[in-house]
Amino acid sequence: MTSHRPFGLPVAAQRVAALPAAALLLAVAGCSPTDATASVPVPSPPAEEAAFCRALHDALPQTLSGFDRSEAEPESDLTAAWGDGAIVLRCGVPRPEKMSDPQASGVDVNGVGWLLEVRDSGAPRFTSTYRKAYVEVTLDERFTHDTGPLTGLAGPVARTVPKSL
Repeated sequence: MTSHRPFGLPVAAQRVAALPAAALLLAVAGCSPTDATASVPVPSPPAEEAAFCRALHDALPQTLSGFDRSEAEPESDLTAAWGDGAIVLRCGVPRPEKMSDPQASGVDVNGVGWLLEVRDSGAPRFTSTYRKAYVEVTLDERFTHDTGPLTGLAGPVARTVPKSL
């Protein structure tokens, strides 16, 4: 079950169905968008947090919101990607400054709290709250107003990254 705080995302949001022109051209040429490698900065958390992140990495789904898991470059147990970078996860990131803002937007998905930050492109970035390691999930513009990928990530996060006090 997904529930929203009053200041969270709209419940009835829908994805943009059209593929970007570049992805369409790749598909016509015989390549799929899931063949791409996402360039992902690797966090450098303390050892205890890194251990939680390694456990999370092993528990992550192979498919998320219709996208197959793809390689993140450089390869790391602290990062994961799905599709052509449509969904990117980084574990062990620093605590976002926005978490200190009492007016910050957030959402609870299956018992895992997430801070919402909307980037300049309008695409969301979510960071887990009240966990012993911060997990950041960056979504591209196809997921504007869509928390769907968090549903597939909430279980693995809840099982592998303990709650903090």
